[in-house]
Amino acid sequence: MSHFTTIKTQIRDIPSLVDACVELDLRLVPDSYCRGYAGISRAAPYVIKLKGPYDISVEPSAEDDGSYGLTTDWWDGWVAKEVGAGYGRLLQSYGVHRTIRAATQRGLRTTRRIEADGSILLTLEGGSL
Repeated sequence: MSHFTTIKTQIRDIPSLVDACVELDLRLVPDSYCRGYAGISRAAPYVIKLKGPYDISVEPSAEDDGSYGLTTDWWDGWVAKEVGAGYGRLLQSYGVHRTIRAATQRGLRTTRRIEADGSILLTLEGGSL
């Protein structure tokens, strides 16, 4: 019985996902196996290797639109401990890094500040409209 569950996400920039993984002290490994419940594993083009017994597979979306989805085994809270419920911390970090990359490519300066509640405030400056 498989416990793997896909939560609809749209990862469109693998380098930004790599940056998010580094920030969370995780590794994104190409062409690997994703660990799940009872030793079940699945091959994936990318796998986020976690410290606990499970991993996160990063696979092309079913819509074949160039984006990737995230699939994992949520059993017993192992994954949530490392990346947040519903991938919350991972997706927040990914969004920040994707925004910083896009802003930098447009010649904007970025400032990042972590708020007391854990949210991240990004400020973009410079450039012309």
